[in-house]
Amino acid sequence: MPDLGHELLFGAFVTPDARNYHQTMALARLADTLRLDVVGVQDHPYQPSFLDTWTMLSALAAQTEQVRLFPDVATLPLRPPAVLARAAASLDLLSNGRMELGLGAGAFPKGVASMGGPARTPGEAVEALEEAIQLIRALWAPGERISFTGKHYSLVNAQPGPVPLHPIGIFVGSYKPRMLRLTGRLADGWIPTSSYASPSEIKDLAAIIDAAAVEAGRTPSDVRRWYNVMGSFTARDGDFLHGRPTTWIEQLTELALDQGVSGFILGPGSAAESDLRRFAEEVVPEVRAAVAAARGVQSSDDDDQLDLAPAERTTGHVADLDEATRPHLGRPRDHAGGDVEGPGARSADFLVQVHDHLRSELEQLKGVVAEVAAGHTSPALARSLINRMSMRQNYWSLGAFCAAYCRVLTIHHAIEDSRMFTDLQSRDESLAPVIERLSEEHEMIAGILTRLDEALVLMVDDSSELPGVQAEVERLSEVLLSHLDYEEEELLGPIANLGIEI
Repeated sequence: MPDLGHELLFGAFVTPDARNYHQTMALARLADTLRLDVVGVQDHPYQPSFLDTWTMLSALAAQTEQVRLFPDVATLPLRPPAVLARAAASLDLLSNGRMELGLGAGAFPKGVASMGGPARTPGEAVEALEEAIQLIRALWAPGERISFTGKHYSLVNAQPGPVPLHPIGIFVGSYKPRMLRLTGRLADGWIPTSSYASPSEIKDLAAIIDAAAVEAGRTPSDVRRWYNVMGSFTARDGDFLHGRPTTWIEQLTELALDQGVSGFILGPGSAAESDLRRFAEEVVPEVRAAVAAARGVQSSDDDDQLDLAPAERTTGHVADLDEATRPHLGRPRDHAGGDVEGPGARSADFLVQVHDHLRSELEQLKGVVAEVAAGHTSPALARSLINRMSMRQNYWSLGAFCAAYCRVLTIHHAIEDSRMFTDLQSRDESLAPVIERLSEEHEMIAGILTRLDEALVLMVDDSSELPGVQAEVERLSEVLLSHLDYEEEELLGPIANLGIEI
């Protein structure tokens, strides 16, 4: 698999050793100080000499500023997925959007059994993981209560929430064909470890993931590749990541460009602190530079685009919202009063819940911008390497929040355009003018989101660009709130009366 074009991430993979926890915590804090991107913590709840991983992650969230955190990987048979979903979302909120989720089916069944966990066959372990991924994602999305009946897990009228601050990625640790195929179908990322899958084996394993992704209607690039690697710096070159920094640089660059690996997470060795420093200071910048050079044409194009004055960027001017030209069908309703009735009333209520969530998130976004403007949050403190924006490698937590919000809003509009609007118009052709106008406003909002992304990228390098961000956020607020009100005014009644499913 060639380079997939994902942003590169580098980090540390630590063991929650209870006997040397001061050193382990210090190593994780060092990764944050060195401006690495991610810290993964092993999860083996049956190991009495280990700290509890989730407790450690919570402590690290309080002691670090920008590094991304995740269990590498969570032992699912001993972590009920409904509770895991709430724990991950909670830590994402408390860490300002710095949480990801690694999941494993349970590699050590004897250890799982010793702690009262279920005894599962390999096939059952894959089934349970698939159910867990579906259940976790359902609990992260705003909406109605959820009932779920699976072979291994169930929910009974469970309320979703809390909603994570950013779209948490689910990374699966997998090596066997069935688990690899599940990774390709469902996961946001794959995270093998070099001691279980050598660099020479990665290509064949990734091919199974890629084929499963394509079969599921996805693309290989939908599944990021992070790699837990072990190594040491030595005067003589030996096996993988055993040698001089130049050898490390060559090997990691090759994995990025030839096999699509975009995350390299260094496990602790006998000289953990000094190795991590050399990794961050001597290897990481050179690998970034080498990969950027190999991607040179695209990188150059992106830079040229960012150097343009705002009026000259390809997004162009976003048209003004003229509320007076909106078509109206004369079907007043008052969703706040709860008077929408009909076979699709629950769908209408659900749409309002989604809209209210977007309104709430917009207020949070405006609050973050206000904090930066007031000087309560400086660029240095606000930085977060969530890396959800693709234009640069350095991002602020403000940028990560905006990017996450923009992604949620864009997905919501895409669902409306492709499904709800089509169903409505097929049932009632008189709705066509309203639906056409709403679709046009979706395009207008997409343009504002693009301009907001550009303003955020400029602000990364120059804090004086903050007024541009403020202007785009205010523009988004003005247009989006008006749009949501208009959509509810015109469509909630038809959705309820026509029995539209959302």
